[in-house]
Amino acid sequence: MNKETKLRIHNITAKAALKFGSEAWVLKKREEQRLEVAQMKFLRHLLGITKLDKEKNQCIRQKTGAQNIVKEIKQYQEKWLQHVQRMDTNRLPKQSLQYKPKGRRNIRRPRKRWRDQLHLEDKGTGNTPNPSGT
Repeated sequence: MNKETKLRIHNITAKAALKFGSEAWVLKKREEQRLEVAQMKFLRHLLGITKLDKEKNQCIRQKTGAQNIVKEIKQYQEKWLQHVQRMDTNRLPKQSLQYKPKGRRNIRRPRKRWRDQLHLEDKGTGNTPNPSGT
């Protein structure tokens, strides 16, 4: 098989499997690293490059024209947020995004939530997404 065919197979199967259900994921650094490793392992195999060749990930992505899988997932999550914000208020995804539980959270360090992840990413740019859609 030539490189283009293998890359198409990667885009159709492997990338889809890696991104399955990612609109609701809360990615931690370890999970981001694992996703990148899985993608790079496939791309290295596609090009016939081993780790001993010491090719940089950027060079491999340039040769294949592939984008970083973590960036793709984050773009997908932003598109999902915009889609949910356009929904009617009676739809379950919109209600779950706007839901604020009553009471107090545990004393320990709070778990990273999907909504918090979007806010943290946009602090550097100054753009704060409005999860309530108003």
